[in-house]
Amino acid sequence: MAADEPRPAPPGAGYAANRPYFVADTLDDLHGPTSGVVHLDARLDWSGEPVYDLDDPIELAYLYEVVLREGSRHEEFARWLDRPTLIRLWPTLFLPARVRALWERTFPVLAHEAPRTAAAG
Repeated sequence: MAADEPRPAPPGAGYAANRPYFVADTLDDLHGPTSGVVHLDARLDWSGEPVYDLDDPIELAYLYEVVLREGSRHEEFARWLDRPTLIRLWPTLFLPARVRALWERTFPVLAHEAPRTAAAG
């Protein structure tokens, strides 16, 4: 599991510029659920409503966004993400730029087409 390399943030930069992000050790272990209703661990989704209907494309994408932003252990990525689904959803996921760059640098297969959405950060 790789962490974002620490680089000094510009003066006045906030939490988002300093926050470490993590990636899975390999995409080959990602065999998470792709349908049904799941309850995401409170450590990953502390919103108070960690229930996702994966048959709803919007909720499926949102679960992936949450896990990619909040995950810090390979086991979390392997439990909640599915490799083919991640690759399919990747261009449309709304992610901090640093998360997207770190995952694409680690797994070039994700960068096969330009992202259509990205969050600041």
